[in-house]
Amino acid sequence: MIRVLVVDDDYHVAHAHALSVARLAGFEVVGEAHTGAEARELVVSAQPDLLLLDMYLPDFSGLDLVRQVAASGERVPDFLLVTAARDIDSVRSAMQLGAFYYLVKPFTFAALREQLEGYRAWSERIDRAPEADQNVVDALYSLRGAPPRRAAAARTLQPTMARVLEIVASAPAPIGAAEVAEILGASRPTAQRYLAGLVKKQLLDLDLTYGSTGRPEHRYLPRR
Repeated sequence: MIRVLVVDDDYHVAHAHALSVARLAGFEVVGEAHTGAEARELVVSAQPDLLLLDMYLPDFSGLDLVRQVAASGERVPDFLLVTAARDIDSVRSAMQLGAFYYLVKPFTFAALREQLEGYRAWSERIDRAPEADQNVVDALYSLRGAPPRRAAAARTLQPTMARVLEIVASAPAPIGAAEVAEILGASRPTAQRYLAGLVKKQLLDLDLTYGSTGRPEHRYLPRR
């Protein structure tokens, strides 16, 4: 389970965000905070994996909260900005501090779900990766912020094709049709057909790896 702390100065908004997070499989809300000081205490006591973080808090900003936690030497949770702040300096600062994404209020549940599911795929891939070779690094960067074009296109896919896309996105390295077929519980030709369709839709990239026989092996990774 991904442990989420919701931080927003508005009690009603914070609770609405918490209810939205609770609707998604694999996520658990571990608290709601309405001031920076309260959030600071809960970061230590609740040990969240992810902050759903507002910029405007009554005592100090959400980004100042991240800076304080980092300066203390404690583990800084990943964070997703959910804020009405539209100035480019805020966006730049959030990116420099490592925000997973920046959602501008008001936004839909679908937009929030898209980013949370992107974060889940990203964290699962990090956990499974044995080391950070270039393919792994490229895949991790491609998952940050769940690019809207890919995420929106994925929602229109036939369920099995969407599942194949999810399998490839969660793999720690480029994956072949045989491995996809095993996870999917289908034949290799079936998996190959869906993989080829996702390449055609520009949702996956094809990586040709040449083995000892000199014949190329087709492997797949999320589109960068």
